[in-house]
Amino acid sequence: MSAQVAPARRRGLADEVADRVRDAIFDGTYPPGGALREVELADALGVSRGPVREALLKLEREGLVRGEWHRGTTVTALDEVDVAELDSLRAALEQLAVALVVERGPDLAAVDAVVARMERAADEHEMVRCDLDFHDAVYAAAGHRRLREAWEAIRSQVHLFLLTRIGVESEGYLAGIPAEHRQLAEALRAGDRDAALDLFAVHRRHAFDVLTGRS
Repeated sequence: MSAQVAPARRRGLADEVADRVRDAIFDGTYPPGGALREVELADALGVSRGPVREALLKLEREGLVRGEWHRGTTVTALDEVDVAELDSLRAALEQLAVALVVERGPDLAAVDAVVARMERAADEHEMVRCDLDFHDAVYAAAGHRRLREAWEAIRSQVHLFLLTRIGVESEGYLAGIPAEHRQLAEALRAGDRDAALDLFAVHRRHAFDVLTGRS
């Protein structure tokens, strides 16, 4: 029995380390392009290098970090191809989600609750978390399990996308995002599929334009 329990505990520790490093990436402690050294992370977290190594592999599968033999592990710095691919994939998933939400006409209380939280966000990093939570709520309202799983597979990379966006330009971000998302919620509630799709496309395009220098 003990031989079966020990590996599970080690996997749990690696997951905890991954959570801590992921949070540090998302709060700006480790910026895009920043080095993640196993020894330093192990010392900071009070663990051995084994769980740190497993955690970094997990984060690499999520697309948050990149490991290269000559550079070690670094926080992913999105290039033009990354930005374009994430934008196009997000668009494909979101179009289906929005269409399903409008068709189903579900209760959007969870979506409204996130908009209310946006109005109280203290800084850009908290607003980015709210932004992701808003889209989580939209995917949940769509009622399509595999679609939500597809979204969750790229969610961390979209989080990085939005962090990169505020790193390029944050002026007006805190002030404008709540109203923008309130408008998205109202479009879903109104049941006009085409209008909702157009508004969500404009919402995505703004972040894309900032990242590509087109704004």
